[in-house]
Amino acid sequence: MKSKILIILTTFFALNLSFGQTSCSQYYPMVEGATFEYTSYDKKGGEEGKINYKVTNVTGSGDNISATMVMDISDKKGNTYSSEYDIMCDGNVVKVDFKSLMNEQMLSQMGDIEMDITGTDIEWPNSLNVGQSLPDGNLNVKMKMSGAINMNMNVETINRKVEKQESVTTPAGTFDCYVVYSETKTKMMVGNQVSPSRVWLSEGVGMVKQESYNKSGKLMTSSMLTQFSK
Repeated sequence: MKSKILIILTTFFALNLSFGQTSCSQYYPMVEGATFEYTSYDKKGGEEGKINYKVTNVTGSGDNISATMVMDISDKKGNTYSSEYDIMCDGNVVKVDFKSLMNEQMLSQMGDIEMDITGTDIEWPNSLNVGQSLPDGNLNVKMKMSGAINMNMNVETINRKVEKQESVTTPAGTFDCYVVYSETKTKMMVGNQVSPSRVWLSEGVGMVKQESYNKSGKLMTSSMLTQFSK
């Protein structure tokens, strides 16, 4: 149960980036029907699973657009998890609604569980520049499972900064990207963990590549855009 929750939450924070482009958003998926496949790998480069996204329910126009991101996760053991979350573009800022991630569809896959969620929506500006600092995001989850088992979890995304520009090649093509560094700080039960990461963002496409490291800076996991259509 806890591993399923962690898979969905950490995937959300790692891959809550962008996939399409409209006049409202340079780095978020606002194109109805756009689809994206990411393949995830372990520290040795072995395939661990795939994550497929589809953009639905695009509404609004101009500088005010909202959309729903449908997310399907499959791991190497054949386990599958599904969820969806909302994204909103308001002027020059895009927000990810963390509460919408914990929807009825996802909770039904977890069995008998009650969940209370608070936090700060993750924000991304529509314009990125090298050296730019980005706002932190956080997610607080209180869970009560069957058998009166309680679990609290806090996930923060901190120290977000645009490091550089770089060209990246994946099975989906070659892309000019901004590289964004951040740290994900997870507090769960009695354990604390800080995981540095980097994402490569390409205008009009979104996240092309993502890497997570241990506290010593060694690569632990990665994800790569392997297919997309819009």
